[in-house]
Amino acid sequence: MRAVSIPHYGPPDCVQIVDLPRPAPKKGQMLIHVEAAAVSSGDARIRSGRFPRGFTIPGRLVLGVRGPRRPVLGGAFAGRVVECGDGVEDAAPGDRVAGLNGVRMGAHAELLAAPSSSTAPIPREVRSEDAAAAMFGGSTALYLLRQKANLGAGERILVNGASGSVGSAAVQLAKHLGADVTAVTSAGNAALVTRLGADRVIDYTATPLSGVSERFDVVLDAVGNLTRADAARLCTDDGRLVLAVADLADTILARGRVIAGTVRERPEDFRYVLDLVAKGAFDPLTTVVGGLDSAAEAYRRVDSGRKVGNLVIVP
Repeated sequence: MRAVSIPHYGPPDCVQIVDLPRPAPKKGQMLIHVEAAAVSSGDARIRSGRFPRGFTIPGRLVLGVRGPRRPVLGGAFAGRVVECGDGVEDAAPGDRVAGLNGVRMGAHAELLAAPSSSTAPIPREVRSEDAAAAMFGGSTALYLLRQKANLGAGERILVNGASGSVGSAAVQLAKHLGADVTAVTSAGNAALVTRLGADRVIDYTATPLSGVSERFDVVLDAVGNLTRADAARLCTDDGRLVLAVADLADTILARGRVIAGTVRERPEDFRYVLDLVAKGAFDPLTTVVGGLDSAAEAYRRVDSGRKVGNLVIVP
C-alpha cells in the first residue's frame, strides 16, 4: 500500500511517499480502506518535532528522538471496512466508519488497522471527506465543552481561534448546547464564524484579548496564546478557562477554574458529531487538498497559521 512517511522531524517537504506491506488486523481491530484522512495541527506538530513549551523532551522520548517511531501519521480518518480481526462484532466488511486512532496514528495511508472501539458508523448522508474532517475538531471541542467545562444553556462563552478546527467546532457545538457565543477571529473570517452561530465577533487585529473588558462563564482557547493567568481577567467568578493547547507548566498547575490536559477519544462523541453533520447542523469546513501526494501542501497550509476549518487528503 502507499503511505505518507515522515522519516525525520522537519518541514513539510520532508514527507515521503512509500510502499508498505498491507497491515493485518489484530484481535479487536479492523482493516479499513481509508477514503479520507485529516491533516491536523497535531500531525503538523509531530512532523516538525515542535511541541508546546516544556513538552519537547517528553514528546520526543515518547514519539521518537530524531523522527517519529511511527512514521505514518494521521489520527482522524474515514473509510470502509475491508476485513475484521477476531473479536470484532460491531462491524462487518463493507461498513463505513470514521474515528481517531490515537497515538497509533497511521491514517495517512491507503489502508489502516484500527480498533473497532475507536470508530463510529458514518451515516448514509455524510461524505467520507466530511466525516474525517469532523473527527478531530468536533470530538475534541465536544469533550472540552461538555466533559471539561460543563457548559450549560444560557452561559456566555468566548472561543479564541474560532475559525480553526477545534475553534470552529466549538462555536457550533456551544450554540447547539444553548450558549451565547463570542468568537475571536480575524475580520476576514467574521462572516464565516457568524454563519456558524457566533452571536458576536471580536477581530483580534483590532481588539486584542488584552483589551477585552467583558467576562465570560467559559473561555475556550483553541490557539495556545492564553495562560492560566488570564482566567481572573476573562472569566466570571465561577467561570472556567479551558486551554486546548497548553504548555507543560499550565498543564501541571491547572486547578479549579483553569482546565487543561488530555482529551479522551470517545466513540459516543464521534457518533454525536456525525449525527449533527448528517442533520446539517454541523459544518466541518472541509477542504480536500488532494491525494497522498498532496500531503506536503496540506502541511504547508497548516504551518501557515491561516488554515480555516479542516484539511483532508483522499488516499
